[in-house]
Amino acid sequence: FPNQYTEQEAKKLGVVGWVKNTSQGTVTGQVQGPEEKVNAMKSWLSKVGSPSSRIDKTNFSNEKEISKLDFSDFNTRY
Repeated sequence: FPNQYTEQEAKKLGVVGWVKNTSQGTVTGQVQGPEEKVNAMKSWLSKVGSPSSRIDKTNFSNEKEISKLDFSDFNTRY
């Protein structure tokens, strides 16, 4: 379960949201939290990832400021 590492990192950093593996062999998800914590998570996703992952590229889109969080924790969707 490679996404368990993503969940652990998100919880350690204090961000909320979700992550999901796609049928194309990629990962999609949503991260919310204070900007500096979201940026730390983006850096981890771009450079580290789970031990069994291979990171070819990352693409972060639809970034925006929000007034309240839509999620209360971080989890893996199936």
